[in-house]
Amino acid sequence: MTTTARTDVLIIGGGMAGAWAAIAATQAGASVTLVEKGYCGTSGVTASAGPGHWWVPPDPPRARQEVVGARLRAGQGLGDGAWMHHILDLTWRTLPTLAPEYRFPTTDDGVINYRAVRGPEYMRALRARLDAVGVRVLDHHPALELLAWPDGSIAGARGIRRQFGDSGWEIHAGAVVLAAGGTAFLSGLLGSRNNTGDGYLMAAEAGADLSGMEFTAAFTIAPARSNMTRTMSYSFATYYDVDGQELDSPAYGPAQTRFLARALQKGPVLCSLHRLPDDIKARLHLISPNVPLVFDRWGIDAFRDRFEITLHTDGTIRGLGGVKTVGDDCETAVPGLYAAGDNAAREHVAGAISGGGNVNSAWALSSGLLAGRAGAARSLGLGARSGRLVGLGRVGLRPSASARAVDLASVQAAMRREMQDFDRALFRSADGLEASRRTLDAAWEEVAVHAQGDAQGDALKAREAAALLATARWSVASALARQESRGMHLRVDAAEARDDFSQRLLSGGLDDVWTRWEKPATRTQQAAAEVVS
Repeated sequence: MTTTARTDVLIIGGGMAGAWAAIAATQAGASVTLVEKGYCGTSGVTASAGPGHWWVPPDPPRARQEVVGARLRAGQGLGDGAWMHHILDLTWRTLPTLAPEYRFPTTDDGVINYRAVRGPEYMRALRARLDAVGVRVLDHHPALELLAWPDGSIAGARGIRRQFGDSGWEIHAGAVVLAAGGTAFLSGLLGSRNNTGDGYLMAAEAGADLSGMEFTAAFTIAPARSNMTRTMSYSFATYYDVDGQELDSPAYGPAQTRFLARALQKGPVLCSLHRLPDDIKARLHLISPNVPLVFDRWGIDAFRDRFEITLHTDGTIRGLGGVKTVGDDCETAVPGLYAAGDNAAREHVAGAISGGGNVNSAWALSSGLLAGRAGAARSLGLGARSGRLVGLGRVGLRPSASARAVDLASVQAAMRREMQDFDRALFRSADGLEASRRTLDAAWEEVAVHAQGDAQGDALKAREAAALLATARWSVASALARQESRGMHLRVDAAEARDDFSQRLLSGGLDDVWTRWEKPATRTQQAAAEVVS
């Protein structure tokens, strides 16, 4: 049985970006429904983190100019200063408005600290604000596919109700905001299990392009056998090999990550946090309470004992890739479809380097606001429409040939190997990327041609596998086309950045993956960005 409803704006995803989008759309006068795969308030990477927003006061003006200038230089030609100033301003003006629901801490001299928030309490406050402004929140309601009018404009979505026997739901809307998060390719990154790239797949099926999908080579330190990817403490870490010899590690940052990856390829790497300043040690249980919890359970004194570490793939969560937005309201190229947070590409606000916690948090908040407001304006301005709605989902729902059982666990295992192996995903080369492409294409063909869930729950699993594969294939194709090293994208066979590649790289396609440069390409770039299929 399928339940049907109508709303002005439908938000898919209940993390930080989705919550702010729903709040903004409601404040603009729209009726809003938010559907979340898990539980809005605890699901997603924000709820388990301590996001520090990009937070720079407007006065003196040079403060923001200096910060934006530094980011533009670090971003190696892919950032947009106007966008950076815009999200700084939106974040500065908006975050304090959450004070009725969130108790912001104060510094020792009594100044309110708005920049850094505690993820669990932040999401609880956003959930409270959603309830207060009248957003209809539907938890455990994953979306399976978008709906469109015959002209291709978006008209809503379909999904399943996990707590009602996996029965169906269908919601018609004048605008849809995709805020379903990015994906860490099932690496174990804290809070990312539900983030399987669903929004990317739905957007591509609707005809939207993606951008920056080559910038996924971000990895995060964590204690071995743990998903505790909170990294502030590792700014003070010392590393050792298995024989106890101290490693001559670079300072905390991308160079250190690559150094540790090479060391891990040789054997176990141990870590000590004995250099952590005493004031941070004393307050760590307040700043990041889940960090010491891991060590307490293991009976380890992290400030004295050495413990083994690993690296988890961040994928598009701390990477940059996502759905390409057009204009200044976070709309995609598909009328009625908007993207926010990690669902959207972020090169214009981050450049070619990771947005980390601060830029990404400011982007999630501000893009949510922009998408929610624009979606509300569009929906409220639409007249009555009639016609037959079309479901846009295909892979995992409507196989292109005879349906039969597909071993989705094996498909996902193959994807994880290609996207988490250091030599394939971090130290990239044409040979390694071509090998990944062949593996992923074979897995995609199996899912696209044959996978069809007989029950709705099976359909969700098939759609998640399809979304993960699609995201991985766009990432690999884009990494092949960008034949240089820039920011977080490292090609060991093309170690230098090239001036003629200082532009954004688009990608898309399902069965036949393509890439192309955003601006008119040179002859060299056209050869580099030929369709990869």
